[in-house]
Amino acid sequence: MTPWSVVKDRPQDPARRIRPFRFAAGALAALVVLSLGFALIPAQEPAPSEPPFSERARAAAFTEALNLRSAGMRLAAAGATDPGVLDRVVTLLTIQARALQTQAPPAAVPAVSASAAATADPPGIAELVHGLAESGSARVKDAETADGGMARLLAGAGTAQLLAAGRLAAAAGVPAPQGAAAEPDKDGSGADSSASPCVATPSGSAAPAGARAGASSTIQQALAAVVAVEQQAIYGYQAALPRLTPAEAGPASEILGRHEELAAAAEERLRLDCGASAPQQPGYVLDGGFLAAPAAGLGKLEAATLASYGDAVAVTQGQDRAWALSGLQSAAGRAARWGADPGPVPGLALDVDQLPALADGAGPGPSPAGS
Repeated sequence: MTPWSVVKDRPQDPARRIRPFRFAAGALAALVVLSLGFALIPAQEPAPSEPPFSERARAAAFTEALNLRSAGMRLAAAGATDPGVLDRVVTLLTIQARALQTQAPPAAVPAVSASAAATADPPGIAELVHGLAESGSARVKDAETADGGMARLLAGAGTAQLLAAGRLAAAAGVPAPQGAAAEPDKDGSGADSSASPCVATPSGSAAPAGARAGASSTIQQALAAVVAVEQQAIYGYQAALPRLTPAEAGPASEILGRHEELAAAAEERLRLDCGASAPQQPGYVLDGGFLAAPAAGLGKLEAATLASYGDAVAVTQGQDRAWALSGLQSAAGRAARWGADPGPVPGLALDVDQLPALADGAGPGPSPAGS
């Protein structure tokens, strides 16, 4: 064969030419199937994060208020004791539950309805007293850590439950649990009297200077308000003492000493928080009926201190808050001691008409007017 001869290639097998196309088509089909599978399988949602402590404390307080309310309704339906006393307890817990629930009530409420209350086996009075005291202590304890506004709500609700436990125990003739006395703080000293000293914040601190100054100013205003109401209480007790009966004068004299201690402690805390109280006024204007009915006037005077202690609870932290919490409980107990009503949430002014209604499963309960 010469170099110029042409040799024709042998014809290729058609199957060999088609094989790469089949491979490509199969790979493309597999890719489509896999992509459709991934698209149709929903992505797994991440586990929900745990709610903040304040929200968990609120939810626990709400549930406990409903459970105690149901127990009170069952006892009232069974005629366990003076219905007026139980009605006050149920009304108190109803208002608290309305204040503690969210704006949209839950679909399922862990409590029985009013119609079921008549047929359920009622708990004993002692159990309800114990439950009120235990719940009240838990609410006050949670208030030590909760955020400002929620801390005040929890503190007030717990304080009212502790007082209710004491009243119910006295009415039913059962032992009152420890901490459910009419005046929790007998020596007036409250929590640990120590307070954080006034320390200038370094200029290189991470928090903005305006935020630091604003928080410090708010705390100073709250403590200064406590000093002011304590000074007014001292004046009121001094004016009332000569006009009280001998049986009332003894306790009033002791309480006057506690107010003097509280005023001094509040001034010390204010100083340690880099603030200064206003000069004490030489006198105060008392209610027109104060001198005619000094015991009732002292009750109103004590009730008037609650808002300042509630504000102090809301804006302080740590040792200052623990002191304010003890002061709130003591003031509410003294108000009740003189016959005044500290309210369903001492330290917080509530407009009951503006509170959201309870869910249907919780039952209506008695009207707030019965409190």
